[in-house]
Formats: sequence, structure tokens, C-alpha cells
Amino acid sequence: MSFEYFVIFAEMRTGSNFLEASLNEFEDVHCYGEVYNPHFVGHHNKDELFGIDLAQRETAPIALIERIKSKTSGIGGFRFFNDHDPRVMAHVLADPACAKIVLTRNPLDSYVSWKIAAQTGQWKLSDVKQRRSAKVTFEDAEFRRQLDDKRAFQLDILQGLQRGGQTAFYIAYEDIGDASVLNGMARFLGSQHEIEGASKKTKKQNPSDLEDKVSNYEQMVTALASVDHFGLSDTPNFEPRRGPGVPGFFTAAHAPLLYMPMASGPHAQVLNWLAALDGVTAEDLPTGFSQKDLRLWKKSRPGHRGFSVLRHPLARAHHVFCTCIVPKEDNNFQDPRRILRNKYGVSVPKDGDLTGYTQDDHKVAFVNFLKFLKGNLAGQTSVRIDASWASQASLLEGASSVALPDVLIREDQAALQLSRMAEDLGLDAPAFEAATEDAPFTLKDIYDPELEKLCFQTYRKDYINFGFADWA
Repeated sequence: MSFEYFVIFAEMRTGSNFLEASLNEFEDVHCYGEVYNPHFVGHHNKDELFGIDLAQRETAPIALIERIKSKTSGIGGFRFFNDHDPRVMAHVLADPACAKIVLTRNPLDSYVSWKIAAQTGQWKLSDVKQRRSAKVTFEDAEFRRQLDDKRAFQLDILQGLQRGGQTAFYIAYEDIGDASVLNGMARFLGSQHEIEGASKKTKKQNPSDLEDKVSNYEQMVTALASVDHFGLSDTPNFEPRRGPGVPGFFTAAHAPLLYMPMASGPHAQVLNWLAALDGVTAEDLPTGFSQKDLRLWKKSRPGHRGFSVLRHPLARAHHVFCTCIVPKEDNNFQDPRRILRNKYGVSVPKDGDLTGYTQDDHKVAFVNFLKFLKGNLAGQTSVRIDASWASQASLLEGASSVALPDVLIREDQAALQLSRMAEDLGLDAPAFEAATEDAPFTLKDIYDPELEKLCFQTYRKDYINFGFADWA
């Protein structure tokens, strides 16, 4: 069949600007940039395309695709990253009239390139005379988080193609400059033209070896010894299929206990308890496992126990709100925070100054945050579902491809249940300290039954599956 439009699935620092510029060398192919970027439409400082602005795109995202189809001479398309509107991703994956191009790059090269661009402020290079260089520091936890995001994105693409009985045109970063590959891609899209070479408008920014770009190169090599990151860009079939988050698991220093954290749970308190069990500090607890490491750990400790500590959905949502959305300082949530303030009425202080921010202000903002979560978890917003507020049922489902906890413990019963678990293993259990109350206002300060009702509608599975329905 002939395609009506196309999408380039890519990530930051995979060469998508270069690929777009090269595709636009074909007379009958037009790529319009990141038309579903949360902050602009197409390219930086652009707030509309074909008469559709950011607000209209948020309300009716698919209308922009229809404009691209009707207003383009030839075939039009756009670039799509993992933090773009998930409603659009679901639509294009299910649409056989959309041609899918999947651009991949070695995740380590991509990560280092991203670090250099963030440090230099140079995200695109058109003239080598303007090139800015830098030497960056590799951060293991940061890289692994990005790797998990890439795995999840690629698996979503793969499974969408499988469900629809479709295929995609895969291209590696190293092949973007190959005119023969680009001409093959154009034929895949239905183009009647060919080009003699890739675009000369965009240049490779950091052509040197990794050793010359990373200040702690030897430390990086050691940290990644157990990670098969070099094969990830060669195939879309990643494991684990549902992102179990194994690198985020912790074990006791000596006791046969495996802690499988739930995001936004009483993490620090559990780690302190687990460390005290063997008389060490939380910083001494083993973590950062690969799946192979985890299997070896289990095999060497017969009778081991895995456990997770679940937090009540309303308390968890309020904790996320107080720690990630109210404060301005958390850089990981700057973009969602801005979108929540501007589009969803979550009126937390813009500058982070809580002077004059009252209990009533906090309650109104939190109610709107819960309303946002309801739509977000239902796939009705442009903000990607973050693990911090994803349902605990979905997080456990992700972990299930590798391991399920032997014991699920509710936070309000943690002191008793952790003690019993330790005693079953013949260990003396330390005291478990409850989490400190959230600030600037506690959940008790603003609680009413309507909040519970709204949260129940959002996290129904967590309430029912984990016995929270009777909690108040």
C-alpha cells in the first residue's frame, strides 16, 4: 500500500536532525520536525504549524496529522521522541497508513553526546568552525535511567508493530550519511526521487573517541562491565520486555533479603532498616544489578526473600506532589511542572517561593494534580506517565518478567511485617522508622472524602488489589 504520512521514532542525540535534513533533500518528502514536542511545534521557538497551535494540539492532537497529510505535496512526516504525546504514539502505531522509520544509535554514544550538548549548550552544528567541545563525567545511575527509557520506548514500538502486523524501516546512526540507504528509505516512503548525497547543512558534533570525551573513562568501563549496551542498537527486540528495573533493586549486605522498591514509596526508611539489619550504612547496600547478577545472587542464597513496601495511593500521590511538583529545584520534573501549571491548573508557586502559599492553595493545586493523574494514567494527556506516579500494580507487572516479591508489605504495617520477615530468617530485626510527614502541608491537613474518591477513581487497581479500599 502507499503511505499517507510518516513518523521517525528517535531519541535525543541519535542524529535525527541530520536525518530530517537529508530527507528534506528529496523533492517529494517533507519532515516538519518534532511536531509533538511538549514545548514547541516542529522546531524551537515555533508555536504553531498549519494553523494549529500548542493549545489546539493538546485538545485535538490527531488534527495536526490530518493537516500534514492534506497540506503536504508528496509525503509529510515528523520526528517523535519517547517524551512526546503518548496519544499520538498509540495512533500512529495502529495506523497502517503511517510509514514507520526507527532511528537507533549506540546508547552510550548517545548518552555522552547528550552530556556534551547539555554542557556546551550546542544541540545542532551547521558549521564546524562553531563547534564547541567538552569533556564530561559519566554518571552510572543517570545512564541506566536513560537506558531503561530507551528500552521501554523501543519495546512499545516493537509491540505496536507486531500487534498491527506491520514493519518499519530501521536505520542506524552510522548509516544516515549513506546516500544509498537514504534512497532506499525514500523508496520505502514512496518517493519518486533520488539524491546523490546526504544533507550538508548539519555536521557531526563530536567525532572523537569516547576516551577523549569522558573524564572518568576507566570508571565508566568498570561500571558498565555487566551491561550489554553495545548490542542494544542492533535490534529492536529488547529484554526485559516490560522494564523490571533490576538495577534499582537492593539486597542486604549479608542477609538473604532482596528489596524491590516501588517508586515514591518509603524508600529511605526501608534502606535504613535493611542496612541496620547487618550493621552497615544504606550507602553500603549492594545495588545496580544486571539480571545475570541477580540470578547469581539468588542462586547463592537459598531461602532468600524478596519484598516490596506499598504506600497508600493517596499518600503516595501527595508525596509525589510535595517532593516533585511543589518545589522548583527538582530538575527532573521541570518540564512536567511547567505543563501542569500552564495547562492543568496545578497552581504551585512558579518561582518556588512558598511565601503566601496557603493550605487552601495547596489543597486546590493537589486536587487538580489528582485530576491530571486520572487523565494521564488513562493516556489522555501529552505528558508521559512517570514511574513516580504510575500505579504500583503496573510497576509490579513490570518486575514480574524477572521476579515477583515473596512479600508485599503495606507501609502502615511495615514495622510489624519487616520484623516478622527477619525473625522467619532467624535474624534480629532493627526498629523501622516511619517516614517523615510531607511539607509544606501534610495530607492530614487537607484530607477529605472527596480526595479519597478522586484518588480511588485514578488508582482503582491499587486500592482493590492491595487492600487499601478501607483506608482513610
